[in-house]
Amino acid sequence: MNRETRSRLYEGRVYHKRLRPRAHELSYRVFYMLIDLDELPELERRSRFFGYNRFAPVSFHDRDHGDGSGRPVRQWVEAQLTRAGIEAGGRIAVLSFPRILGYAFNPLSVYFCHRADGSLAAVLYEVNNTFGDRHSYLIPVADGEAETVSQECDKAFYVSPFMEVAGRYHFKLVRPGARFAMTIRESDGDGALLTASFAGEAAPFSDGALFRALLRHPLMTLKVIAGIHVEAFKLWRKGLRLSERPAAPASPVTIVPFRDKTGAALPPV
Repeated sequence: MNRETRSRLYEGRVYHKRLRPRAHELSYRVFYMLIDLDELPELERRSRFFGYNRFAPVSFHDRDHGDGSGRPVRQWVEAQLTRAGIEAGGRIAVLSFPRILGYAFNPLSVYFCHRADGSLAAVLYEVNNTFGDRHSYLIPVADGEAETVSQECDKAFYVSPFMEVAGRYHFKLVRPGARFAMTIRESDGDGALLTASFAGEAAPFSDGALFRALLRHPLMTLKVIAGIHVEAFKLWRKGLRLSERPAAPASPVTIVPFRDKTGAALPPV
């Protein structure tokens, strides 16, 4: 590649700590792609290692996201923003695991939705569970210029078989730059239940960086899904039992209303 793109890679460490009813923690190294959705055709054209909607060592497929139909994921995100009454109109970048050698599993993808002036309008959190279900949370951003974004919403989707669909998520993001950091805390009426975080350093979206990431993280997405099941077995051995799996929410996207500092809901932005 010649011109450096807005898309990039982030290599770092994922950390999970479960606090109740049994303490459990894990940590492993991964790499994410941050892809400006408008750059997808260019990224494919200029890279030998990256493919868009086709097999490649590293690839991005529209059908892995959104409604799963395979239509351009930007169209799907824009439709959710319109439904929420959020005026964006600028670039949309998604942080996600890639497909590696044809396989992908994304526990969480994060979409940064900007206004035409470059300010951040909303963040969409797209969650997949291991049962093949997908649900998203669309949350407007109070201060689109702030480097750190703090948001929260009620949990509405079954993720871990050892945790009920109850409680609240608290998100804290350091907006992508030379580094990126994200922390998600899950809580209920008795306090914190789980903390998950990722922190990583940026690398340009280049063939060299992709090749080095593949060498350091071969078959990463297979390791992610395998690791989820290994950790679930460890939790079961610690005495945790499965919670009932409810039906998925009627709407595939939970739209969180914009709130002022007092917590009062405001009109869409």
